[in-house]
Amino acid sequence: MNIILFDDKRWQHLLPLTFTKPVAGIRIGIDTIAEKWNSSVNGTYSFLAEPYLQGKFPVRYGDDNLYIYGGLIPDAQIIAAITSLKTNDVLISGEDILAVRSGERYFSGMSLNEHAAGLNKMHYNGSCICISRPYHIFQHNDAVLRADFARLTAGKKSAAIPAGNTIIGDNIFIEEGAVIHASIINTTTGPVYIGKDAEIMEGSMIRGPFALGEHSVVKMGAKIYGATTIGPWCKVGGEINNSVFMAYSNKAHDGFVGNSVIGEWCNLGADSNCSNLKNTYAEVKLWDYSLQKFASTGLQFCGLIMGDHSKCGINTMFNTGTVVGVHANIFGDGFPRNFIPSFSWGGAAGFVTYKLKDALTTTKTVMSRRELNLSSEDIKILTTIYELSEKYRKGQLIFLHK
Repeated sequence: MNIILFDDKRWQHLLPLTFTKPVAGIRIGIDTIAEKWNSSVNGTYSFLAEPYLQGKFPVRYGDDNLYIYGGLIPDAQIIAAITSLKTNDVLISGEDILAVRSGERYFSGMSLNEHAAGLNKMHYNGSCICISRPYHIFQHNDAVLRADFARLTAGKKSAAIPAGNTIIGDNIFIEEGAVIHASIINTTTGPVYIGKDAEIMEGSMIRGPFALGEHSVVKMGAKIYGATTIGPWCKVGGEINNSVFMAYSNKAHDGFVGNSVIGEWCNLGADSNCSNLKNTYAEVKLWDYSLQKFASTGLQFCGLIMGDHSKCGINTMFNTGTVVGVHANIFGDGFPRNFIPSFSWGGAAGFVTYKLKDALTTTKTVMSRRELNLSSEDIKILTTIYELSEKYRKGQLIFLHK
């Protein structure tokens, strides 16, 4: 089966997390959405993404294509409904397209949506998790993590629990090579998954649901509340609650992050904190790129959304519901604005443009520490993001303390 995970207008609502990847590249639960589908339905997979992303994430067409929205989380019921579609069927939930089966070659998610209006509509009446806003990631992380844990550990035997740890409950799975020292892990609140060659240092306290990706490290004395996912090759410490770190990102020191999503290759300086609750207990609003304004989330708890390659200096303070774009560098005292465009350099006193050449130099240095190279396709993607985000940076040298 030729399966194409497609993006449409929902991709824009998920910015800045999707500036650098298709929607299906988002990590939620334990692995990415694309990896969930790949392990659930046999087929050849590719992505129908924004044109500037297709060099890195190419689409492959066949004579019979099954298009699935990239933010749809697979489960037994939704898989059965999608795999039973016949040619020219479209599966719909409310007004949202979940899947289309067609011999047509759609060159954008929007053209797919337009053409679907003339296809055979099949209404999906079951429940499903469909990611279309950044806060959906931490909002649904509990349910998705539990389902991923069951899928990834089925028929497998956990490595032995190292001596010297206190494990409450027995809902834990440890991959080979993982190291845990003198920590307290409570699995009665949800499953705990420890990835291959990961490490939990002594004195850490963890409550499930929790997932630690391969080669990631929880630093000494960390306090982590579920549902939290730490993707592969991350380092985390301090206090974390109901958050998702995508991959290759660090929050290695004290400080609080809650109800947040941190992209790839990010770094939070020592004692950085984000607020996840307004002093007024009012509903949190987030910047929405598609709407070009702050939009209601319906949530009382919502912290930081940070795009790939962004960093902040020590003691940075983020207001409730802050959205940081790609390749921002934030530092200084006071609270910076709660929408920081991509390639911004500064803090509460004001921002200037983080020059593309300088940003790419930093990225190459950071990636080389992991023995990875910044590819030519990645450079093209970051260059496009730099150009797309220019309009947001214009006139942004705003001084908050006059």
